[in-house]
Amino acid sequence: MDIKIILLIVLVTIIFILLFVYFFQERFIFHPEKLPKDFEFQYKNQEVEEYNIEIKKGVTINGLHFKSKNPKGVVYYLKGNSRSIKGWGKFAVDFTYHNWDVIMIDYRGFGKSTGKRSQKEMHKDVQRVYDEIKKKVDEKYIILYGRSLGTGFATKLASLNHPRMLILACPYYSILKNMQRYLPLKSLSFVVRYSMPTYKWLKYVKSPIKIIHGTSDRVVPFKSSLKLSKIKPKLTRLYPIIDGGHKNIHNFESYHRALKEILNATLPEEIDKEQTSIAFDRSKRKKKKE
Repeated sequence: MDIKIILLIVLVTIIFILLFVYFFQERFIFHPEKLPKDFEFQYKNQEVEEYNIEIKKGVTINGLHFKSKNPKGVVYYLKGNSRSIKGWGKFAVDFTYHNWDVIMIDYRGFGKSTGKRSQKEMHKDVQRVYDEIKKKVDEKYIILYGRSLGTGFATKLASLNHPRMLILACPYYSILKNMQRYLPLKSLSFVVRYSMPTYKWLKYVKSPIKIIHGTSDRVVPFKSSLKLSKIKPKLTRLYPIIDGGHKNIHNFESYHRALKEILNATLPEEIDKEQTSIAFDRSKRKKKKE
């Protein structure tokens, strides 16, 4: 076969792939579950209040406020890319158990939330909800928690605000780079509308960063957390969940032990260089006298 024909076939194939990604990427990234307006949320042993925030005409963000008896503060929980807070709400117990209230929202087009999605508009939505929380709670008592898709939103939010800490569960380095694992095309960057570069936003986070990730995660590889943990090493602590996957990380006791440690710990203090070995240098050798 003529080399020109081969090159033409390759070019047409690449263009087809890029067009397919551009027009159908939302179907791969988002898997929403829609709920009727009259749906009633119910959870065992949980005090919960539903709320709606009107962003603008035609755009409403629906959410839940899970309440603990003696709250230490609020965990703003940004969920993954599937279903709705109807199911995700069951994870609130992991925080209310440690006396933290939980605010959880559905993104546009999920659950009872309405509006057309875009990366820019979704960032605005999560910031608007954060602003509403700040009206009632000081930022030093607000924890940002993102899981899977929500880790990008949580990181961007933390980079623009000053929460108590940022917790990332199963975070991706960027959605674009994760997609390039399957489609190794540099030109993907021109058509992916949800690049979600977590690594870029993390550079501007000033709060303590806690990363929890399963070592057997096949959706978002554990190595993405290793790379993220090196961006702000002085502020970051990585909690590997041995054998944990992407969807079952909460089924491991080590995950809950990590959460308990994180939620009940005091904010980290700077290490005293005079009272510890942090400044010791064993690589230096005394020069031999001539």
